Amino acid sequence: MGAMVRPAWAHVEQIVKTLSGPVAEVLKACRSHFVATAVFSALLNLLYLTPTLFMLQVYDRVVPTGGLLTLFYLTIAVILALATLAGLDMIRARLMTLAGLRLDRLLAPVILRRLIVTRAGSAQGMRDFDLLRQALSGPTALAVLDAPWIPIYLIIAFALHPAIGGMALAGAVVLLFLAVLNERATRVSSKASLEAQAAAYAAQDAAARNAEVVRSLGMERAMEARQLDQRAAGLDMAARTQMAGGAYSAAIKFARLTLQSLALALGAWLAVERQISAGAIIASSVLISRALQPVEQIVGAWGLVSQARNSFSNIISLLDASGDRPAGTALPVPDGDVRLEQIVVRGREGQLLLRGASLRLVPGEILGVLGPSGAGKTTLARVAAGALTPDAGTARIDQANYADWEPDRLGRFIGYLPQDPSLMAGSVRDNISRFAGWIGDDAALIDAETVNAAKAAGAHELILRLPHGYDTELGVGGRGLSAGQAQRIALARALYGAPPVLVLDEPNSALDADGETALANALVDARRRGCAIMIIAHRSGILGVADRLAVLRDGQIERMGARDKVIAALNAATAAPKPKVVKP
Repeated sequence: MGAMVRPAWAHVEQIVKTLSGPVAEVLKACRSHFVATAVFSALLNLLYLTPTLFMLQVYDRVVPTGGLLTLFYLTIAVILALATLAGLDMIRARLMTLAGLRLDRLLAPVILRRLIVTRAGSAQGMRDFDLLRQALSGPTALAVLDAPWIPIYLIIAFALHPAIGGMALAGAVVLLFLAVLNERATRVSSKASLEAQAAAYAAQDAAARNAEVVRSLGMERAMEARQLDQRAAGLDMAARTQMAGGAYSAAIKFARLTLQSLALALGAWLAVERQISAGAIIASSVLISRALQPVEQIVGAWGLVSQARNSFSNIISLLDASGDRPAGTALPVPDGDVRLEQIVVRGREGQLLLRGASLRLVPGEILGVLGPSGAGKTTLARVAAGALTPDAGTARIDQANYADWEPDRLGRFIGYLPQDPSLMAGSVRDNISRFAGWIGDDAALIDAETVNAAKAAGAHELILRLPHGYDTELGVGGRGLSAGQAQRIALARALYGAPPVLVLDEPNSALDADGETALANALVDARRRGCAIMIIAHRSGILGVADRLAVLRDGQIERMGARDKVIAALNAATAAPKPKVVKP
């Protein structure tokens, strides 16, 4: 038995050693709930002995003596005990529910923050957390709390008769052996099933986000077939896990019911031999059934336990991969002097997207960034906006490293407009205000700042013409707006709060003539108030308002200087005659 329990115990020790950081703190915060639940479990398991004691008294005292008054009092006592048991069971279940709610309240924000920071799949990350929370606060956890009482029931069985205790002990060993076999048989397939299902969900989410592209390019059937294949792979692994686990669950149920019947037979034989009383016959069967029930429940829910274990490992990896830095000194509101120093960024395949790029954004100036496709312009904008942490080099604002700022606080001082407007499900007001209402900002101030930002972006009249004005609800990705409308509202979002830094990546790609005029006016106004501005542009028209230009090629700053001088140099390079190649 020790050899079977040792691997499981080693796994528990390994998990305990990993408990550090946010997970350990949250579990400590919920410790009072778990301790109280364990205490109620102890009382419950004591009260579960009531039916056994009742049977012993009825068969050993009431029936032989005909003591109806004794039967009456015993019945009243057992009803009160069972009512108390039911009340304690209800309280215990509520405690676990409250523990689950507290886990969600304390740990869900931490996990969501990490998912956003690491740009991992938030849907799968929260599925992992929900699985873990369900396992820690559901019926499976209650079965685990009942399991330590198995030895108590075994001791009482030995007290009835050594043969009954020996049978109960043998049954416990058989069930534990089957439980270990079940864990080994389903461990690999359960993990593979979870990973395959996560990949299928991610593919479904991606297809849903790009539904219009899928439809317009005639990819619907292809995407459907691909998703069904991925889903089938996940379901196949899940089915294997369930079949393997179901076989062991059936074997355990068979073993428990067989032992319960054998206990009746053994009790009858011992009673005939006058070694135990008649009441002990049924009491022994009930004791064995109750002793082995937690094991059966745990094995029956082993699929959830296995998935929760994998989810726990995923959450630990997520939290360990990007630990929170302690809060530093709150820096003053910056003027907007941004310096990128020898920035290096690598792509997923290891290729260099930026190679030691350096530039400066000066308050009260507009810097335009030009370059061919693939030169690294968008990557440079993401670094300047604080959306991407470089692999080497330093991004600074007013001499302070971006890394020294709390991300949300730094974000208030940077207005960023990416190539894709990236509007979110919610009202126009929510999107422009960066959902400030959800963090408790004053509603009247939000309204005023939202309208100011929209006017600065030249989008106020556009918004008023929407069905419900600023309260018009948008779908994911700004569904409900044209590309130009979405871009102008995203510009208003960048201007919200009058940030000292603006980083705009192709802000005129979807704009008409009126939109470009509104954009140019917004940039001039922002420059007038001392804003440092970077514009990434393919269409050169908007660069007429730029003070300086930087030319990016192959991830490096090839040329930078006053707008007119850079344009003259580019024109000269374009007009220069190409050397003639003399054929031999």
